[in-house]
Amino acid sequence: MEENGTAAKKENISRKDFLSLTGKTVAAGAAGSIALGGLLPNELWAQSTTRAMSPPADIPPGTEDPIVLEEWKSAVDQQSGPTPTPLPPGMRIRYAVVGLGHLALEEIIPALGSCKKSKLTALVSGSPEKMKKVAAQYGIKAENCYSYQTYDQLKNNREVDVIYIVLPNSLHKEYVIRGAKAGKHILCEKPMAVSSKECEEMIEACEAAKVKLMIAYRIQYQPHNRKLRELVQQKTFGVPKFIEASNSQSSANPAHWRHKKALAGGGALPDIGLYCLNTNRFILGEEPTEVFAYSYSTPGNPLFTEVEELISWQMRFPSGVIANCSSDYNVHESRHYRVLCEKGWLNMDKAYAYKGQKLMTAKAEGKMEKQEEIGLAENDQFAAEMDHFSDCILNNKRPFTPGEEGLQDHIVMEAIYQSAREGKPVKLTHNLKSTMRGPEPKTE
Repeated sequence: MEENGTAAKKENISRKDFLSLTGKTVAAGAAGSIALGGLLPNELWAQSTTRAMSPPADIPPGTEDPIVLEEWKSAVDQQSGPTPTPLPPGMRIRYAVVGLGHLALEEIIPALGSCKKSKLTALVSGSPEKMKKVAAQYGIKAENCYSYQTYDQLKNNREVDVIYIVLPNSLHKEYVIRGAKAGKHILCEKPMAVSSKECEEMIEACEAAKVKLMIAYRIQYQPHNRKLRELVQQKTFGVPKFIEASNSQSSANPAHWRHKKALAGGGALPDIGLYCLNTNRFILGEEPTEVFAYSYSTPGNPLFTEVEELISWQMRFPSGVIANCSSDYNVHESRHYRVLCEKGWLNMDKAYAYKGQKLMTAKAEGKMEKQEEIGLAENDQFAAEMDHFSDCILNNKRPFTPGEEGLQDHIVMEAIYQSAREGKPVKLTHNLKSTMRGPEPKTE
């Protein structure tokens, strides 16, 4: 979701078109960008197009065991978690970040500095000057800096295990497929693409290249959301019946790629409404069977000449749960959801934000209603998701949020848009099972 789209017949727009839309420039060829030098002989990489590179060396026994310290807190205080167990730097999975926009520079790259199993080793950008500065800030070697033209040369780089795609939505397919052909595992930002068909092609490409594909659904690795999911699925407050979910924010730049349909694929729904959709599926462990939606854009507002401002929809689940969801691109930031159950409710404030989650519950106790905040230590959501993917690579496991998770959201989003156009409910016939997921993430 940072920096590519539609030629005539719904093909992806070219890099040149994208750069002209966003006002950026790419140096012509490798000579105009930070040089890619010191390539290893191609014969050393004869297998790079058929399988991903091997993970780092075997981890010495006991490395991932926490150091046990003496007890000092009393039982009346919240106890400390285990001591951190980072892998030695030389054994961590090595990441190339593609796209140096807001999300990459403000969240993802800093998070790599706090990861336990992951580290930053390469950059890809269309802006040589920006990349040079970022490389200096984070100690990235010049030969590990690539332009979009030299991106495919990552296949020759032994210092990269994973490519993290942080580009505008319409570019995800191209760069995922090219990265897979380079023999690298792929972590891709959400939404996965701009259509379910593109998602299917991305999954097929990664399977053909024998590389892992994970979609960056950070909420599924966040402790407050995971705790709410546990309480819902254990029916601690009885059977869930109804969910209210909203994710909204305000934008101000009509020229930003998120307001260009060719780059974003849609407006509020794929960018922020997707969090409501995906989180509902995550906490319930079910797939919706029907959606009903409508959308609206303020006439004359230059922000919404191509994409929707407001999207509101309901989802019906097999258990009978109805989820009422909304997302707006032109209101003060608000991110929350509430699960109404037979015996109480669970409420998550700042639900989809990068930090500040607040989990509240309520249930009756005699003549009183007991409301309680469940206090949990926050994590860096980006570090958590990257370390999960690194763990999957080190231990050859399927990711918890694989490509199929992204595909499923696109199937539902397409039904939501169809319902909004037609003004009637749309049935969903898919029936994906939880077996598409890999093992549950490790938690501390």
